[in-house]
Amino acid sequence: MKNTEILAPAGSMETLLTALRSGADAVYIGGKRFSARNNATNFNNDDIISAVRECHRYGAKLYLAVNTIISDDETEDFCEYIKFSAKTGVDAYIVQDWGCAELIKKCVPDAVLHASTQMSVHTAMGAELLKNLGWTRVVPAREINGQTIEKIHHTGIETEIFVHGALCMSVSGQCYMSAVMGSRSANRGCCGQACRLPFSATGNKNFSALSLKDLSLIPRVNELSGVDSLKIEGRMKRPEYVASAVNELRKALDGQAPDMDFLKGIFSRSGFTDGYFTGKCEDMFGVREKEDVISAQALIPEVHEIYRHERKVYTINFNVIIKQNIPVKIIAECNNITAEANGDIPEKALNRPTNAESLKKQLSKLGDTVFSMGMVTADIDDGLIVPAGKINALRRELTEKLTEMIISVNTPRKVITDYKPVFPEKPAPAEKINIRTFCVNTEQAKVAVNASEYIILAPNLSLSMPFLSELVEYREKIILSPPRFIADEERTISALKAVKEKFGIDRLMCHTPDCIAIGKKLDFKLHGNFTLNIFNSFSAEYMKTLGFEDFIISPEAKLQQINNIRTDLPVGVLAYGKIPLMLTRNCPIKNESDCTVIPFKKCIRHITDRTGREFPVICSPYYTEIFNSDCLYMLDRLESFRNISFAVVMLNGESPEQTKTVISGKKPSGNITRGLYYRGI
Repeated sequence: MKNTEILAPAGSMETLLTALRSGADAVYIGGKRFSARNNATNFNNDDIISAVRECHRYGAKLYLAVNTIISDDETEDFCEYIKFSAKTGVDAYIVQDWGCAELIKKCVPDAVLHASTQMSVHTAMGAELLKNLGWTRVVPAREINGQTIEKIHHTGIETEIFVHGALCMSVSGQCYMSAVMGSRSANRGCCGQACRLPFSATGNKNFSALSLKDLSLIPRVNELSGVDSLKIEGRMKRPEYVASAVNELRKALDGQAPDMDFLKGIFSRSGFTDGYFTGKCEDMFGVREKEDVISAQALIPEVHEIYRHERKVYTINFNVIIKQNIPVKIIAECNNITAEANGDIPEKALNRPTNAESLKKQLSKLGDTVFSMGMVTADIDDGLIVPAGKINALRRELTEKLTEMIISVNTPRKVITDYKPVFPEKPAPAEKINIRTFCVNTEQAKVAVNASEYIILAPNLSLSMPFLSELVEYREKIILSPPRFIADEERTISALKAVKEKFGIDRLMCHTPDCIAIGKKLDFKLHGNFTLNIFNSFSAEYMKTLGFEDFIISPEAKLQQINNIRTDLPVGVLAYGKIPLMLTRNCPIKNESDCTVIPFKKCIRHITDRTGREFPVICSPYYTEIFNSDCLYMLDRLESFRNISFAVVMLNGESPEQTKTVISGKKPSGNITRGLYYRGI
């Protein structure tokens, strides 16, 4: 575990310095734009320059989060920002957006890319795909277990694991709740944390059915042997939080017992959980209580002691040469770096000549710096003196020189191009907008197939031989949809392979990089789901390089943005259905009430918010989806989309008769929403 990196968050320069003084090996920050934590103080351009210097002064790395999806009209500013940050010497970029990754490589060909957890990678094959595409590191979904982490690590890509901090209810990158409910997109860095508001399966207006306890794997770090980086969440947290987490994690790595009561006192939501890592997902829900806040205040002075002073990182060895009629010379060596300082010609001593002991005394006064003294060797002629003040001045000169040299050695020099974003030609509008229908049962599929270009089958249909045998005559019009969260990679691959071989169905809906990897392995024709969060022309074009036949654009894109997308790859939009707001490995209903998942006899299948709105909840064997309360309806306005080839109808519990009505374009009963197509995010 000696080489395992402690990666700390910093939302401000104060917190960054705190993290470094507390023992962090690397820090991740965000700028004023393009960062998934826009509500943090964050770093302006001058701050980034300072942050890089401070990290490299400590021998630590600085990772810049540019982990939002970006729009076409932001790409020029994004490229200039990447070039600027590369000049400062940031060590790597944390990225979610496929198009952003391509733009970074065009601007800085040798840039290091870390795949954000918002890319929703949760299998070894998904991680390996990114490695083969040139990514250096992956931050997998926080919802995977220890066995999956080990499999991902063995692919050879650097693996970064969250070990302490807040847990989102939803799988990162798959949450649209804040966007749909309040036009504040998590994928754009503006999450309003709607999940921390009251929701209930029983109508309790004071219950928080979507609020999880904080994660902590710090006591289990010995089970993460070989993982490259242990990540602490919290770019919006105070310096005291970061200091305590880094300090206890460092203890655990050094074989000491971490003080979990201390960490709980600093910040927790009813304690901590390790549920996803162990696979035991009980007792994972919690909220911030008044007692939690009170206990934190009492511990703050104790935390300050952790980072009150500079952390000693380097040892300096001094070689002092004091010779008659020759200027004093001191050579300092640190980390294979050598600096030299020259003083005045030494004087004749009247009573106390300079000796090795007096030199050690002055040279050891390294004070509140990152340096400590090692060996001191001296070659001194008899009877000479160098005043203490002059030795001190030479010592300060040497530490300043060494500091600059250390920063220089630790600062990467990147190739920076003069690339400017070049958009492809805008394609001609499609002659006809086709309908594709997402079906959850065979009755819907049999009705939808004749009126649809393709029918997309839910996982329970896609992986079931009996269901598919009823639809095999429509094989040319079927797109299989694997689970949105693949908890059992081998089983999913085996099932899809068997379906392809038995029925000849060769089209696959890709939700995440994991699905892309499986589709490529099994030689499926690939279709991109909206869950890939394709939001700009560069991401759209990149889908072509991955072999996609088409994709559904992000429902967070406004109508105007969709109409301006530039790609000759067929583009689809969600046009009907209740949008999945969350993909979660935990069921909010089961947590609060007596719920029998199979056969759903006791499940009420929805939660309510404090206003009484009902949000459907649908459970699958390995995950749960929470849907919007209102139905998206744009089938009557398809002519507003000037740049799409197909519209997607997402069915849920509709009967065959209702299915027929929906596909015909008739307005459904009940509340409808136009989604974000007009109001945007």
